[in-house]
Amino acid sequence: MAASPSNPANRLWLARHGETEWSATGRHTSFTDLDLTAAGEQAARGLAQRLTGVEFARVLTSPRLRARRTAELAGFSDVEVVEVVEDLREWNYGEDEGLTTPEIRVDRPGWTVWSDGPKGGESAEDVARRADRVVALARAAGGPVLAFSHGHFSRVLAARWLGLHVAAGAHLRLSTASLSVLGWERETAVVDHWNDTGSLS
Repeated sequence: MAASPSNPANRLWLARHGETEWSATGRHTSFTDLDLTAAGEQAARGLAQRLTGVEFARVLTSPRLRARRTAELAGFSDVEVVEVVEDLREWNYGEDEGLTTPEIRVDRPGWTVWSDGPKGGESAEDVARRADRVVALARAAGGPVLAFSHGHFSRVLAARWLGLHVAAGAHLRLSTASLSVLGWERETAVVDHWNDTGSLS
């Protein structure tokens, strides 16, 4: 993907949703529509202060409840402002939905979603196509874009922003209720900030 921004201010801010019961226990969650835990709600509220003072050209969210709820608690509850974007949904894990990595590896030793993909789910190429559409949307905006999304998909977004293969997302750890910023150094796409949770732990 060519890195030729029409406006270097068109940075993409990524907010991963707050903790859910399944994210807390490492269970793969795509289409299962879980709400946030109490801890997840508290962390999502903390995003509001960290986003204060930034004026966004567009605010986007995955259609999943956990992302929409995080956006709401972060101060973006106006349905006239927040756009639901289907492409921001999590990687579809197919038959691996609800399973942890150790559980999947019982039958598929050494498995990772990055190298092997989910059983009966979405291919890396399909996820990349969705990510590329979000990247194009952000780059065409009249300023910074904020997107509320998910762990694996946001890591794919970052890889595609940089023009890298989906598998590069494996190197980008991402915590719940974290903020990341994808931007530019001159004409080169870069990661400005990554996995900011307000802590270095």
